[in-house]
Amino acid sequence: MVLFMRYFYDEYLAHASYLVGCQKTGEAIVIDPARHIDPYVTVAEQQRLTLTAAVETHIHADFVSGSRELADQYGATLYLSDEGGEHWQYKNLEHVSHQLVREGDTLQIGSLELMVIHTPGHTPESISLILTDTSDGKEAPVGIFTGDFVFVGDVGRPDLLETAIGVEGAALDGAKAMFRSLERFKALPDYLQVWPAHGAGSACGKALGAIPSSTVGYEKMYNWALQYDDIRIFAKDLMAGQPEPPPYFSIMKKVNQSGPPLLKHLCSPVKVNDAGSLYSWLKKGTVVDTRPAEDFGNGHVPGSINLPFNQSFANWAGWLIDYDKPLYILAADGKFAEIAQVLSSIGIDSIAGYMNVHTALRKYLELETFDNVELDHIQKSSPHLCVKVFDLCIMLNLCIHQSTATAKLLA
Repeated sequence: MVLFMRYFYDEYLAHASYLVGCQKTGEAIVIDPARHIDPYVTVAEQQRLTLTAAVETHIHADFVSGSRELADQYGATLYLSDEGGEHWQYKNLEHVSHQLVREGDTLQIGSLELMVIHTPGHTPESISLILTDTSDGKEAPVGIFTGDFVFVGDVGRPDLLETAIGVEGAALDGAKAMFRSLERFKALPDYLQVWPAHGAGSACGKALGAIPSSTVGYEKMYNWALQYDDIRIFAKDLMAGQPEPPPYFSIMKKVNQSGPPLLKHLCSPVKVNDAGSLYSWLKKGTVVDTRPAEDFGNGHVPGSINLPFNQSFANWAGWLIDYDKPLYILAADGKFAEIAQVLSSIGIDSIAGYMNVHTALRKYLELETFDNVELDHIQKSSPHLCVKVFDLCIMLNLCIHQSTATAKLLA
């Protein structure tokens, strides 16, 4: 066997990607790459592999794909779905080495084969890839890269095209397509390993498991979505209880379909230290304080919003930050570069400026404070309050200047 595979996981996005290489020929492909490709480059260099290709299982809605970064920096060929109809085709590929793939096509990476199967449901263009190592003369597949089709314990939500993009009726159509795709999945060998593109915490499903991989046999026994024989009941149950999609999902879909700007073309934000800039920021844009909630409550610049830099940061940023307004970051020493990278992973590229948060607190004349209340206390005194506050914020589209305390409560 010449197969090499490495699993990568982004905790901020609950996003899984994979580097698959042929140790005989030194070729490698990245499955559903993240925007920042340095981790793949590092491993490829360590293993003496050349990044020759990248493949996307579908047009992603929750993070910016790194496929075009691999094409630009390493000349990688992009393998992209040609399924789903004209509205779900990739655009602006004229100057990118690429190949559009459909059901039954095979991607060759040295002695490794990735066979394409069309698995619509989450999205119309969704594909999965069955991996076979042919180096020993055997044709038995090793596993399947399912993207957002089958997760550990769940399947991809079918409603995003309707709830996030506005395509009327797409949720029901997607649910029915998912049922038919799952019937094909059930026919695969039980021993086949399952490698999904997301884990627990992703909004691309409602009950994702927290382990990185599974098998077809295990999912057939324990995945709730694979227990149905009636397509109507399945569709109803699949659409029920799906979490509200973050507003940035619709932006990501368009960005990935058209191709995101390359990182090398982005401008670097400017660090400032003067109070005048801070006052100006508050008037014309969004100022985000990235400290923990307790620190923010003990004193913060009035008008700033608090998004603590933790594993929920990307999700809350996608909810609260207006992509069309100038964005300014208040960060602790040494944290800004990582914060900027997480923001760029969801397409927030235009950070207009940043300042050390402690400098900002010293510069501002009068700070605001509020008391932090433990969630357990609120639940005991008013168990429905948290849910009601959250629903109200969604209804009001999370009005930035009035949601500071709410955002902190839910962070």
